[in-house]
Amino acid sequence: MSRTRTERLVNLVICLLSTRRFLTASQIAATVPGYEHDPDDPRDHEAFQRKFERDKAELRELGVPLETGTVSVFDTEPGYRIARREYALPDIPLTPDEAAAVGIAARLWQHAGLAAAASSGLAKLRAAGVEVDPQATLGVEPLVTVDPAFAPLTKAARERRTVTFSYRVPEHDEPTSRRLQPWGVVCWRGRWYVVGHDLDRSATRCFRLSRIVGPVRLTGPSGAYQPPAGVDLISHVARWYGPVEHTGQATVLARPGRAAGVRRWAQEVSKGPDGDRLVLRYSDPCGLASWLVRYGADVVVLDPPEVREAVIQRLKEVAARHDTAGPVVAAGRSP
Repeated sequence: MSRTRTERLVNLVICLLSTRRFLTASQIAATVPGYEHDPDDPRDHEAFQRKFERDKAELRELGVPLETGTVSVFDTEPGYRIARREYALPDIPLTPDEAAAVGIAARLWQHAGLAAAASSGLAKLRAAGVEVDPQATLGVEPLVTVDPAFAPLTKAARERRTVTFSYRVPEHDEPTSRRLQPWGVVCWRGRWYVVGHDLDRSATRCFRLSRIVGPVRLTGPSGAYQPPAGVDLISHVARWYGPVEHTGQATVLARPGRAAGVRRWAQEVSKGPDGDRLVLRYSDPCGLASWLVRYGADVVVLDPPEVREAVIQRLKEVAARHDTAGPVVAAGRSP
């Protein structure tokens, strides 16, 4: 399925999930990006109707419970909506590997360029007087973010275009320029990497996205190269960066019944009057801090000081980006 059609279908699902009313085809055409047309032009309107019929059939084949009905007995044009109870999934227990795969999918999803178009469509619904439930599509628009270099690198890998970027390694203060033919972007041990052919070194190389400085520039025509058949990107990253030794040990305090992801990786768990104490093994204090910060006030770092300080620094950076007012208490008893 093409990217354009995928975006249109997902925006259609978001639209139909966001209201309990039946929406007519004309309302959908005026709301969902991808259905723009001139209703007074017979050819244009007929093309829209064919497109809409194909999309309805596609959604039903995918198992989306699309309902047809009218708001009142006086309506002559049928409308459409999605039955929420039938659409929602029951609770699904996931293994750590499965949960990681879902997390990666969520990161990819946000960078498919859907959120802005969907938000625009919901704004059009509100402007037309249609009541919109803002909670209905929370699961459709994950809030997970990735490195800024993610989108241009995945685009370059998809189009087989060469990229240039500045890259900084820990042992050097100044970044160096790199030219790469990217084969793909993968997540390994919680970090994102691009793997490809380094033109300046005439060898396979992988680069951590968080170390890319400034913009990634696409150069040259599409289809300029072909990755090796059957290439295993994860294996390249694992061989290049080597095994990770978890030499550190951290103790955190988790609120009762919260922070399930942290509990899953805990080596020891002991209950206490003010919460559960979890013991975690780690290799990189900054990496551990970045992960723990995602759990907000549900997790407080007790020890060691290097992880506590890294958490404080991460929260200060978040506060600075969002112009948060007031002091930020990162690793104390009262987040």
